[in-house]
Amino acid sequence: MSTARAESDLGTKTHLPGDGHMWFMVLGDLFIFGGYFIAYLVFRTRSPEQFLADQQHLSITIGVVNTIVLITSSWLVAQGVQAARAGNRTGAISLVRGGALCGALFAAIKVYEWSCEIHAGHTNSSAFFSFYYVLTGVHLFHVGLGLLILGVVVRELRNPRRARVSMVEQGATYWHMVDLLWIVIFALLYVMR
Repeated sequence: MSTARAESDLGTKTHLPGDGHMWFMVLGDLFIFGGYFIAYLVFRTRSPEQFLADQQHLSITIGVVNTIVLITSSWLVAQGVQAARAGNRTGAISLVRGGALCGALFAAIKVYEWSCEIHAGHTNSSAFFSFYYVLTGVHLFHVGLGLLILGVVVRELRNPRRARVSMVEQGATYWHMVDLLWIVIFALLYVMR
């Protein structure tokens, strides 16, 4: 069976998107972040008043805007997977690029938020802000890696001989993990009172 035929068949059958290596990486990252989340909750339980007082300095508006931007990004990437499965490489490229652009906007907003917090004197001098900078910093690293992966997906899609649905699915799998992690971070740092 030719590669093109196998890729075409993947688009019509139910399967786990991506491949085992990507899922191993995603599950490993979720496990590591799970440890961070548990540590945060333990420390928060020990000093709830201090965490709540420090949390009041975060802008819920910035958190909501960033959440909307990242969810939009994931939606665009998911639509890119659908376009790739339908054989619409041009549409897939545009959608994945749009998702990456939203990811870059997320990163810019996060850097702006950090600069505002640091300028206001909220450094890592408290347990809450230590967790804030570690959780959002490690997440931002994953956003950067995700942008690199989406760039590889676009590069692959631009070459008709290399364009593979599985590659787009792998990029989307990673990108959706980045989105999922942000939703948990947003809930823990901005919403949970």
